[in-house]
Amino acid sequence: MARVLVTRRLPDGGTDPLHRAGHQIAARGDDTPFTHDELCAAAADVDAIVCLLTDRIDTEVIAAGAPRLKVVANVAVGYDNVDVAAATSAGVAVCNTPGVLDETTADLAFLLILAAARLASGAEADLRDGRWRGWGITQYLGRDVHGATLGIVGYGRIGQAVGRRAGGFDMRVLHHTRHDTGSPGWRGDLDELLAESDVVSLHVPLSDETRHLIDATRLRIMKPSAVLVNTARGPVVDEDALAAALEEGRIFAAGLDVYEREPEVHPRLLAAPRTVLLPHIGSASQATRRRMAQLACESANAVLAGERPPNLVTP
Repeated sequence: MARVLVTRRLPDGGTDPLHRAGHQIAARGDDTPFTHDELCAAAADVDAIVCLLTDRIDTEVIAAGAPRLKVVANVAVGYDNVDVAAATSAGVAVCNTPGVLDETTADLAFLLILAAARLASGAEADLRDGRWRGWGITQYLGRDVHGATLGIVGYGRIGQAVGRRAGGFDMRVLHHTRHDTGSPGWRGDLDELLAESDVVSLHVPLSDETRHLIDATRLRIMKPSAVLVNTARGPVVDEDALAAALEEGRIFAAGLDVYEREPEVHPRLLAAPRTVLLPHIGSASQATRRRMAQLACESANAVLAGERPPNLVTP
């Protein structure tokens, strides 16, 4: 029997694989996050950690767990919160949860495309706050989504799922990746894609290369009528530059589910016109979040049993 640290309360049924394997679960009685010092202390007494993207599993945490710690299973697709190099050096496996949240996150991305293009948040706010005085022919004039050109930046599983949804709206779909996908609509030049697109949807992992990938220079390349959507990671977009572009009307609208310094949201974005802002709910359906938790626990089980999980991040 192994001892597994579960850093936060998971959806009902999420830890079932650990219970079935007979492992001992170390967890708080409530959903209070562990501080960094508490994570270090807890890591020293466990064989596995099942964590969330809000937990910083850095060199110090991994060193505190060595040599007992065998695996860190992150309940997320992205794993920029885990120091993979340090884990690899310490012989600690790192796993993520790809695949199970693709369709749910793609649904949310398309919700943002529609809501931002049609100015839904501002219209609803006016109605709820009593500012709507009745129908007018020039009110809340958004942009059509049907027939528009969608530019997808990053064409993995989620990006492709968004592209499939675009087909139902008769959209022309372009996509950008570093290497030619061989699929119709590929653009090797990101700036070319930005210039052509009416809607740009971001689906790249966070890395040194993608941090502030969409900055002031690239926002100027986009059409004044364009909509920017980000369901990837917050730091992929320079929030200050995006707020300025919205304020000055250099792009039409934006829909965001992720932010540079979560849970903080840039005050200029909160005040910017034509924005739809959601609190990182891309994978937030009951079924998907439960399956994500179960997959992370199954991965921890596999490593603890000396097996190779299918979603291993470390070499």
